[in-house]
Amino acid sequence: MDSPDFPSRFFGSLGRGDYELYEEEDAFVLTIEMPGFETDDITVTWDEGVLNIAGEHVNEDRGMTRTYHRRFRFPKDIVEEDITADYNNGVLEVTLPIPEEALYSGREIEVRG
Repeated sequence: MDSPDFPSRFFGSLGRGDYELYEEEDAFVLTIEMPGFETDDITVTWDEGVLNIAGEHVNEDRGMTRTYHRRFRFPKDIVEEDITADYNNGVLEVTLPIPEEALYSGREIEVRG
């Protein structure tokens, strides 16, 4: 138990490399590995640019509670009312649509060499 990697060995991969976030043409897509949870165990909330993912699963047979919590801040505006979340085969996928006007903002930066 005195090993510096004790927490990661005890809790497994949850909290480390358990998610993938990428941007498609019109949305951010976040996938999170959450095996062992049920749909009712998971809460997804959006608050002023921050996506909050929480999960709590109680295994009464073993007397154990498993929890998960992560927050993600997004750099662009999101169409809040169109955010979707699907949970299948232990993977939560959250799609966060980007408003059309945000798709064309920014400028190209010259690459010198």
